[in-house]
This record gives sequence, structure tokens and C-alpha cells, in this order.
Amino acid sequence: MAESRPQPKRGDRTGYGSAADCTLRPSFGSGIGCPASRILPAHRHPHEQTGYLVSGRLELTIGDECHLVTPGDSWCIAGNVTHSAVALDDAVAVEAFSPVREDYLP
Repeated sequence: MAESRPQPKRGDRTGYGSAADCTLRPSFGSGIGCPASRILPAHRHPHEQTGYLVSGRLELTIGDECHLVTPGDSWCIAGNVTHSAVALDDAVAVEAFSPVREDYLP
């Protein structure tokens, strides 16, 4: 039998369960978008990270694999996997993290 998810409560911005389940970040880098040639150095964190590129192009390295990411592409990075990125053009992405990234909350 499939596991049933709790129904979102009115005003719950995560879509499922409580606000402690995930963090939605509607930009790449600080502010809105990521300027061309910005480098996000190699790093890792315990959070699963899923993203969708709205505009621009990125060179995204996940583990030992390098990917050219173009608008409409998406990615999923498991927790504790080293990753980095270079914005080849001005870029806008939407990213979600699970569990919640306390450092991204207002």
C-alpha cells in the first residue's frame, strides 16, 4: 500500500506536511538571479537539492560529472555530494532543499 502524505494546511507553502520538511529558494545565488561568470565553489551539505533552470546557462558539476544546464533542465543532488557551478550567462533557477535549510530562512 502506498504511503499517504499528510494534506497541506491552508497557508502551508511547502506543499506537503509541515514547513519543516523543505526549503524553496526561488533564485540562484543572492538576490534575484545569478550574474554571468559567477562561480559557486565546490561544496557539500546534508540537504538534498533539487533545481530547475528558468533562464541562462550553467556549468554544473555534481560529483565527478560536469553538465551543461540550459533553460528547462532540472537536477537533483543527493545530500553530502560535492557540487559546484559556473553561470555561463545571467541565470535564474528555482531550488528546493530537504530537510529545511535554516540558513536560507528570513
